Amino acid sequence: MTASVISAESIPGTGRAAQGAIELRQVSKHYGDVVAVDHLDLTVQPGEFVTLLGPSGSGKTTTMMMVAGFEEHSAGTVLIDGAPVDSLPPRDRNLGVVFQNYALFPHMSALENVEFALRMRKVPRAERRQRASDALDRVGLGKMGDRKPRQLSGGQQQRVALARALVFNPAALLLDEPMAALDKRLREQMQEEIKTLQKSLGITVLFVTHDQDEAMAMSDRIVVMKDGKIVQSGPPEEVYNHPTTDWVASFLGDTNLIPCTVVERNGEEAVVDLGGLGLARVRDRGASGENYAVSIRPEHLKFRTRASAGNGCAATLVSSTNLGATVRHRLTAGGHELQLRELSSDRSDRSARGDGGAGILPDEELWVGWDADKAQLLVLES
Repeated sequence: MTASVISAESIPGTGRAAQGAIELRQVSKHYGDVVAVDHLDLTVQPGEFVTLLGPSGSGKTTTMMMVAGFEEHSAGTVLIDGAPVDSLPPRDRNLGVVFQNYALFPHMSALENVEFALRMRKVPRAERRQRASDALDRVGLGKMGDRKPRQLSGGQQQRVALARALVFNPAALLLDEPMAALDKRLREQMQEEIKTLQKSLGITVLFVTHDQDEAMAMSDRIVVMKDGKIVQSGPPEEVYNHPTTDWVASFLGDTNLIPCTVVERNGEEAVVDLGGLGLARVRDRGASGENYAVSIRPEHLKFRTRASAGNGCAATLVSSTNLGATVRHRLTAGGHELQLRELSSDRSDRSARGDGGAGILPDEELWVGWDADKAQLLVLES
């Protein structure tokens, strides 16, 4: 990965963004009989990086477009820094927006594209030309200001779009899947650069993506959406490690979902019956429903000896797949199919611990276990 070319000094005259709170109160959007967003309440604090994460059709992009003013909501109120903006057109909401396709004007040069945001705000020609030029220079495109979008790579086009969105010092930045068209290496580089820029400027960001890894890497808070509603919200590690439903657990990464019966609940721990896997202690964060399951992430399932204390069961290896840095094992245990993922280096160390050597074979019986705080009791919806 190359060094970041974006810094707090990238956008001249911006400094630290003033305020930038975004609030939606009971916001809904209907397309005829179709409910795209359903009575949504959401607050983004000044300087916070919040990601709307969900599958296609979950309402995340529609939500962002209503904040930006490109979509008119059917009900509710949108506020920026505590003031309703429902009647304001997009240009008057003081929000920078970067779309998935970057929305650069093909007939304009990179410099003219960035300058356009200032021209619409009636900034004098000499000042806007200088600010746009400086902005391009600081994002590593100072020598490409005369190039048209078709002459720029995807990453370069994205930097132009970012410079244009930030050059007028907006209250907040809205990003609609801006890295969807980039290859993996460039996407990861741009994730790091955008996050560094956001922290440096202290600007509020509302980000839309369907990419779970992207959301985990960039967000202060992830808002998981489904069918136009928020189903869970919290810091990335909390949403990942403590999903509230089986749908959230499955959508946000791989997991082992084991239906269970609750035997006893005591504070933040519960004793559950996992059927063929026996009784186990798991973490309980107050999930309430009729049917329950336990979620155990593949990296939290471990090879162990039978003598190990805590949760555990006999398992049979079905297959192992080397993924480079990690190895994915597929197992059967008590009538359930399980995934166990370990570091490749740990695989070769197991023989020294007596937990099974690196050369375990399909149909070989093993012992696997997990820590109680790594297994989450949740509501079974599907």
